[in-house]
Amino acid sequence: MLRPFLRAKLHRVRVTGCDPDYVGSVRIDRDLLEACDLLGLEQISVYNITRGTRFTTYCIPGSPGGGEVAVNGAAAHLAEVGDLVIIAAYCQLDREDIPHHRARTVLVDEKNRVTEVRDQTPFDLPE
Repeated sequence: MLRPFLRAKLHRVRVTGCDPDYVGSVRIDRDLLEACDLLGLEQISVYNITRGTRFTTYCIPGSPGGGEVAVNGAAAHLAEVGDLVIIAAYCQLDREDIPHHRARTVLVDEKNRVTEVRDQTPFDLPE
């Protein structure tokens, strides 16, 4: 039996652009993608802290170093520039893989620059 677990999370990144006419989805600074081990075209869930909206889409690598998090296409109607969002990716694990699993959480500053990277197991979460 496979069980779903968090694999990667960009925590409280700020939306820097929205374009409903752009062909694609969430364009994310390559440095942020690398920090949390996300790949282009990988499925992501986006949780908009500011508005309470949620959607599933995929990520597109953006230019490195600028802190870009641009919500594009139909999803652009669910966010605005300046919104705080959480971007998460999940994986399916067999029981024997669970003890070795590490979820990566990337924390950022107000300009979406990485300030901290945390790796957590399913067993070391705070109570």
